[in-house]
Amino acid sequence: MEQTDHRERTRRTDQVGRTGKGTVLLRPGGAGYADECAGFQLGFAQGPAVVFAAASTQDVVTAVRYAAARNLPLGVQATGHGLPGDAEGGVLVTTRRMDRVSIDPEARTARVQAGVRWGQVVAAAAPYGLAPLNGSAPGVGAVSYTLGGGLGILAREFGYAADHVRWLEAVTPDGTLRRVTPASQPDLYWGLLGAGQNLAVVTEMEIGLVPVRRLYGGSLAFDGAAVDPAAVLRAYEAWTRTVPDGLTSSFAAVPYPDLPALPPRLRGRYVLSVRVAWTGADGDRLTAPLRGIAPVLSDSLRTMPYTDSHTIHSDPDFPHAYYGDSAVLEALDVDRAGKLLSLVGPGAAAPCVLQLNHLGGALSRPAPNAVPHREGRFLLRLLTGGGRDTARAVLDPAFALLADATLGRSLNFAFGAGDRSDGLYGRQTRERLAGLKRRYDPANLLCRNYGVSAC
Repeated sequence: MEQTDHRERTRRTDQVGRTGKGTVLLRPGGAGYADECAGFQLGFAQGPAVVFAAASTQDVVTAVRYAAARNLPLGVQATGHGLPGDAEGGVLVTTRRMDRVSIDPEARTARVQAGVRWGQVVAAAAPYGLAPLNGSAPGVGAVSYTLGGGLGILAREFGYAADHVRWLEAVTPDGTLRRVTPASQPDLYWGLLGAGQNLAVVTEMEIGLVPVRRLYGGSLAFDGAAVDPAAVLRAYEAWTRTVPDGLTSSFAAVPYPDLPALPPRLRGRYVLSVRVAWTGADGDRLTAPLRGIAPVLSDSLRTMPYTDSHTIHSDPDFPHAYYGDSAVLEALDVDRAGKLLSLVGPGAAAPCVLQLNHLGGALSRPAPNAVPHREGRFLLRLLTGGGRDTARAVLDPAFALLADATLGRSLNFAFGAGDRSDGLYGRQTRERLAGLKRRYDPANLLCRNYGVSAC
């Protein structure tokens, strides 16, 4: 019965070419369909029965009403960095054309549409001496990243990006366009910020900006073959206990392939690095203990304009396949963390990138949103390539090693390695989100995402 219903849904959808108001629809086999479905994450295939290439809020309203009228699964894609897995059939709304940014320098706010990337917001705010609470990769979608919480470059100083949202414009699954504020619809505002694209399709939001023109930041890199990786990690963890609340940092362990395209200092090396972002004074003094850990392979710590802040992490800017997951840790047992490095190091079944973000500071402050696990001290993120089974063979033992210190997982850093929602929220948050799901999406149209169910 269910299979018959799916075939009938697909047959009805394939009859559509263009709506009466001119909204562009793309279908399998048609010109532009494959390019429209493609995202940054190449590990998963998107095969919707129909794609709405939205260029306006009204296009999104049309797409949502179309899906609701036919009871079709509905997905949303801006850049495709955080795909939860493969998807077949249903409706996909792409928002990449909705890319308008406007800055109000007096109010210190930015209005961003659903397809805007963080790099655009950084560039638009910079002439006014302002900065958004963006993540490390300028190509990531600002709206979707914020809906998942938004762990930014200056997170320990200013908190999550979600904590600075003034209002949202969203289309709920009944096709209603809503302006959502903490005063007008506090429950929906609370749920949208933390639940991702599970309760509505957000078309625009207004976010607060911070008065940051320059910062001290960069990375210190060490050769993982010349030093004990566990010793570097222990030294980093000890150092995080001494820094001011406003200093944001992370530790990374990356096995670089031996490719001519890479700089000679990275080619074929297992590189350990500590990345730092700080808007205060005495940056060199605060980071001096890090330079004493071991001989430095490279040192990019410096004062820079905020527009160069993406160079702190230098995330890959080209589409590729990856699987990954995360764990919010209440504490870091450095001895177990050393064993973790052994599990996911150069000898792992698939190349694995480890990143450990120092949490706390402003991230621990309560806010009127659903971003969970604010009591965490570190966020562990693991990314690997290969097939899904190979990824799980690497990731599962690694996360199991730290299970007793794990509070949960982070929605923004779950990349299809398991398609599971457990651990994304604590019990009270999960139950409250389930109530919102029953209210705003009882048919579960927005099911192409992690995290929220009605039960």
